[in-house]
Amino acid sequence: MAKVKTTFFCQNCGSQFAKWQGQCTSCKEWNTIAEEVIQKPEKSNWKTQSQAGTRISKPLKINEIDTSQEARLDLQDNEFNRVLGGGMVNGSLTLLGGEPGIGKSTLLLQIALNINYKTLYVSGEESQRQIKMRAERVNPSSESCYILTETKTQNIFKQIESLKPEIVIIDSIQTLHSDFIESSAGSISQIKECTTELIKFAKETATPVLLIGHITKDGHIAGPKILEHMVDTVLQFEGDRNHVFRVLRANKNRFGSTNELGIYEMQGSGLREVSNPSEILISEKDGELSGNAVAATLEGLRPLMIEVQALVSTAVYGTPQRSATGFNAKRLNMILAILEKRAGFRLGAKDVFLNITGGITVDDPAIDLAVVAAILSSNEDMALPSDFCFAAEVGLSGEIRPVQRVEQRILEAEKLGFSTIFISKYSKISIKNTLIVVQKVSKIEDIIHHLT
Repeated sequence: MAKVKTTFFCQNCGSQFAKWQGQCTSCKEWNTIAEEVIQKPEKSNWKTQSQAGTRISKPLKINEIDTSQEARLDLQDNEFNRVLGGGMVNGSLTLLGGEPGIGKSTLLLQIALNINYKTLYVSGEESQRQIKMRAERVNPSSESCYILTETKTQNIFKQIESLKPEIVIIDSIQTLHSDFIESSAGSISQIKECTTELIKFAKETATPVLLIGHITKDGHIAGPKILEHMVDTVLQFEGDRNHVFRVLRANKNRFGSTNELGIYEMQGSGLREVSNPSEILISEKDGELSGNAVAATLEGLRPLMIEVQALVSTAVYGTPQRSATGFNAKRLNMILAILEKRAGFRLGAKDVFLNITGGITVDDPAIDLAVVAAILSSNEDMALPSDFCFAAEVGLSGEIRPVQRVEQRILEAEKLGFSTIFISKYSKISIKNTLIVVQKVSKIEDIIHHLT
C-alpha cells in the first residue's frame, strides 16, 4: 500500500509548508496552518487514459491560428452577457462569488432554465426537489436543463460523458471532492484538484463551465488565491440583502473588459434585468429636500445617474462623526477639509453623514462635485433644483478637475430630462445643439455662487 503523504496548508492564503508552524510567513496570520492528506494516483485526469485519446498539441505560428469561428454563447441575459464581454466563450471557466443568500444560485439556475443549450446543473448543496421548488418560481417549463446532485467529481464526469451537455454549472466548488485527494471537501488541496480536473475537461471538450464559489468574512473567494488565477473569469455578485438591487462585476476577465457592470432587481419570480438603472437609483420625491444631489457617473461603458444624500448636523458629543455608505470615507474627509480650507465652511464641529442611494458602492471621482453640492445643501438647509446634476472631480486646491467621457454623461443626463449639468471648465466637449445647459465651473467658489 502506498505511503500516505501529508503536507501543511495555510487556510487563509493557501501557502504550502513542510511542517506545522504558528504563523504563516506569507499572509502573517496566526494559527491558520493545518495538515492535509495528499495521495495522488499516477493518472489524475478527468477521464481515463484510454478515453482521453492520443491527441498531441503541436506548436503553431500565431498568424496561423484560426479565431474566425470563435462564437460566444448567448445566455439570454443581457446583463450577464455584458459583464462577460458579449457572451460565454467555449471552453472557458467562470467563477461567481458573493455573500450567502445574495442570489448566486438563483442567478445561474435562472440562466440554465432560460437558455436553449443543453445544460447540466450540478448541486452539492441542495436536493433535486429543493432546486425544483426554486425553479418553479423562475421558469417552470424548461426542456434543456438537467439537475444532478453529486459531489464526487468522478461520478460527475461519468454523467457528463453520457449526457454531453453544452454548458456545465457547478454549485459550488467548495462542495466537490476527488478520489485523487484524501482530504475533506472544501480544503485547499481538494479545491485545487477539483478545479484542475474541471479546467482539463473544459479545455479538452470546449465546454464552458460556471462555478459558484463561497467567500470569506473579508469578502474574498474562499480557498487558495491560486483558484482565481486558474479560472478565466472571476465575477462578484454584490448587494445588500436589505435592498432589492444586485450588482454583478468582473474582477478578472480574459475575454473582455473588467469595467462592465450588470444590475439586477430581486423579485419573487427571480432576478430581473435592469436596463435603465438611472431611473431606479434616483428616488422619487414629492417636494424639495435639502442634502440631495445627482451625480453622472460611469460604470464601465454604461453611464449612470445616482443620487447622493448628505446630512450635516451639529455634533452632540465631543468628537464629530464622519460616516459614508457606498462612498470612500477617506475621500469624504478630504472633501470636508477642502471645503473648510478653500471655501471657509466651518464643518469641523459638525457631524457629516453621506449615503449613495440604491445600496451600491461607487468609486468614480466624478461624483466629488455632487458630494460637495449635497453637503453644502444640507449645511445651509437649502434644497437644490431637482433637475441639476454634477460630473467633476475636486482637487486639493479647490479646483474643479475634468473627468473622462464627459460627453457620455451629458447625453445621459439630457435623456433623463435634467436641465443643467455642472462640469469642469477644462473639459473638452464637441457636442452641440443639446437641450441641457452645460455649466462650466473652475473652482469651488463658482459652484457656491451658482447654487446660492
